[in-house]
Amino acid sequence: MRLSLCNDWIFTPAWKEEYAREAFAGEAVRLPHTVKELPLHQVDHEAYQMICGYRRSLSIPDTMAGKRLFLQFDGAGHIATIYVNGQELMTHRTGYTAFRCEITDFVHIGEENTVTVRLDTTENPTTPPFGFVIDYLTYGGLYREAWLDVREQAMIEDIFVTTPTLDTALVQLTTEGSDEWRIDLLDAEGKTVLTKTGEGKQAQLHLPGARNWSPEEPCRYTCRVTLLQGGETADVQEVKFGFRTAEFKTDGFYLNGKKTFMRGLNRHQCWPYVGYAMPEAMQREDARILKEELGCNAVRTSHYPQSQYFIDECDRLGLLVFTEIPGWQHIGDKDWQEQACDNVREMVLQYRNHPSIILWGVRINESQDNDELYRKTNAIAHELDPSRATSGVRCIMKSSLLEDVYAYNDFSHVGNNAGVRKKKTVTTDMNKALLVSEHNGHMFPTKAFDTWTRRQDHALRHARVQEDAAASGEHAGCFGWCMFDYATHKDFGSGDRICYHGVMDSFRNPKLAAALYASQGEAKPVLEIGSPMDIGDYPGSMVGDVYAFTNADEVALYKNDHFVTTLSKGQWKGLPHGPMLMDDTVGCLLEKLEGFPPKKANLLRRCLVSAAKYGMETMPWQDKLVMGYAMLRYGIKY
Repeated sequence: MRLSLCNDWIFTPAWKEEYAREAFAGEAVRLPHTVKELPLHQVDHEAYQMICGYRRSLSIPDTMAGKRLFLQFDGAGHIATIYVNGQELMTHRTGYTAFRCEITDFVHIGEENTVTVRLDTTENPTTPPFGFVIDYLTYGGLYREAWLDVREQAMIEDIFVTTPTLDTALVQLTTEGSDEWRIDLLDAEGKTVLTKTGEGKQAQLHLPGARNWSPEEPCRYTCRVTLLQGGETADVQEVKFGFRTAEFKTDGFYLNGKKTFMRGLNRHQCWPYVGYAMPEAMQREDARILKEELGCNAVRTSHYPQSQYFIDECDRLGLLVFTEIPGWQHIGDKDWQEQACDNVREMVLQYRNHPSIILWGVRINESQDNDELYRKTNAIAHELDPSRATSGVRCIMKSSLLEDVYAYNDFSHVGNNAGVRKKKTVTTDMNKALLVSEHNGHMFPTKAFDTWTRRQDHALRHARVQEDAAASGEHAGCFGWCMFDYATHKDFGSGDRICYHGVMDSFRNPKLAAALYASQGEAKPVLEIGSPMDIGDYPGSMVGDVYAFTNADEVALYKNDHFVTTLSKGQWKGLPHGPMLMDDTVGCLLEKLEGFPPKKANLLRRCLVSAAKYGMETMPWQDKLVMGYAMLRYGIKY
C-alpha cells in the first residue's frame, strides 16, 4: 500500500540546525513544490539556491502495527537529509532520482510523528551535475511526489522483467522473508493470460502470440507477482513491461528485428515560473505533445533522469527513450565520480522496466574522455541491465568509445552544407552504431516572433539534418535540440537568459520548426505554410522561396479560388515527408485568366517569378535576358 504524502507540508527558505528537532513556522505548501517562483525572463540562478527546510506531521494508525514503513521521495533538488522525530536517517545526493528510507523503528504507532527534510538547493560542487557552469537551470525543491510505502514483513523489494525474445519474459525477483511466488501475466485489458508458480529468484515465461511493444502499437503487459508464505499471500507487487527487442547494429537501430530510424527531440523538465515543480498531468502532457503534436518517435531526457510519469507516458504512447545520468561537461574529483557511479545505479534500477527506454547514457554529457570512470559506469549499467545498450553523449569526434553506441552532438550544419558529418569522420569504430544526440540548437537560435525568413530557415535546417542522417544509412537516429525554449545561466542564451533553441516556446506553443516534425507523422493531416507572404515582412518586399510543411502527398495552390499549380515534394530521400517548395505563384493563371498562349505564358511566368523572388535590380542576368527577349518579342513595356 502506497499513501501520498504530497499535502500539508510547511516550508522555510532559511534552515536552522535546530529545525531538525523542533517545529518551525513557514509557508503551507504541497508537493510538487519549488523553493522560489521565478520570472519568465532574466532569471537569477542564485534566487533558488538556499539551504531550506520542509516539515510535516505523519500519523501512523494502529492498523500499521507490525508493518514495515518506508518514506520515498521521487525527486529532491539537490541534497536532501531526512529526519524522523528529530533523528537523522539518511542523506541523498543528486536531485534527479528517487530515494527511500525505512522508518519502521523510528516512528510511534498510534501517534503523530514528524518528518523533516533539510534541502540544499545550491550548485554544490561535491555532486553532479555541479562543479562548473551549466547550460540549464537546476531549480530546487521537493519538486516530485512523496509517499509512505506500507509493506509486510515478507516483501518483494524489486521485480525486473526483460524480454530476450518477442514471446519470452525473464522475471528476476528480489524478496525478503520468502522465495515462494505466483506470477500472473495480464494483458492490456487486465485479463490473465499466463500463470506460473515456483520458488527462487528467477522465472522464465513463454507467451506464444504475445503482442509486441512498438511506437506504432505500444502494447504493454502487467507482471503481477504474489509472494507466498506458507501458502498464504504475503505481498503483491506488479510492474508493466513490453515484449520487445532493441538492438544497435553497425548500420543503425533495430526494434523487434526491424530497422527503425529514431526521429526525436531533446527535453528538459522545466516550465516557466515553477521550474521543475509540475504534477503528473503536465509530465504526461509533454510526452503527448512529442508524440501527437510533434510526430516524434523518440526523445532524449537531457541531461538527467526525468519523471516516472513522463517515462510511463512514453511507454503508453510509444516513444523511444534515451536517458542519461546528470551532468554537463564537467567531471569532478574521485568522490564526485563515485557519486556519478551511484547515479548510474539508481537510474538503471529505477527505470529498467520501461519498454520505451532503449539506451542508457553513462557518460557526463559533452565531457572529455575519462576511461577509468567510464569503464566503471559502463560496467555498472551492463551488470544491472544486460538487456540494453549503453552510450554517452560527446561533442568531440573520435573519442574513446567504451560503450555500445557513439552518440555525437553534430552541430556541423550551418544552412548551406551537409546536414551531418560522415560516420568515418566521427568515430574510429565503424562496427558500432552512430547516433546524432543533438543538432541545430545554438547554431540558429530562433524566437517565436522572429522574421518569417528566420523561422522558415530554422525549420529547414532541422529538415536537412534529419534528411541527411536518415538517407546516409549510417545513423541510428537524430535528436534535435530541442523540444522547447528554456531559461539558462547568464553565460548562455539570449540577453534575457533564455535559450531560444526550441521548436516550441517555453509554454509549448509551436514555432514553424514544430511543423517540420509534425509533418513526419501519419496520425493526422499537417499543412503549415512557411510564410503568410506579407511583403512588409521582407527586405525590399522580396518574399523569396516559401515552403509548405506537410505530410500530404500533394498540395494544390489556389489564388482567389483559381487553381495555380501543384507543389512538388522535391528530392528529399531521408524524410518521410520533405517540405514542398512553393516557387511558382503564377502557374497556369496567365493561360486561364489572361488567355496567353503557352509559349508566351512560359516566358512571362519565368520573368514574374524571378522578379518576385529576387527583385528587378538583383534578378539573375539569365532571367534579365529572358525578360528583355519577352519585351521585344511581344511588345511588352517594362
